[in-house]
Amino acid sequence: MYAVNGSLTAVDGKVEELKGYLLDASEHMNDVENCYCYLVGENEDDPNSVYIVEIWEDKTAHEASLQLDVFRDLIEKAKPIIAGMDNFPTVNVIGGKLIGR
Repeated sequence: MYAVNGSLTAVDGKVEELKGYLLDASEHMNDVENCYCYLVGENEDDPNSVYIVEIWEDKTAHEASLQLDVFRDLIEKAKPIIAGMDNFPTVNVIGGKLIGR
């Protein structure tokens, strides 16, 4: 498995809009066979940031997802309201527990 996580910082006043776009994308992930986890979160200490945790079958599956209409639409809508992004290291998962797997 392949894990990707990071955060997006919204421009002032746009964090709820950004959360909405990401949560909408997460709903579509239910139909993506190679996506095992797509979580959207927030941190009270960093109110303008939205955190994303993704787990995929492999790196190829993640890269292919970026060509899906849902992600292309998300990127197009969200781009103007993103002030910055912080990508944490990607991880090749070697073990652990994942519900449904």
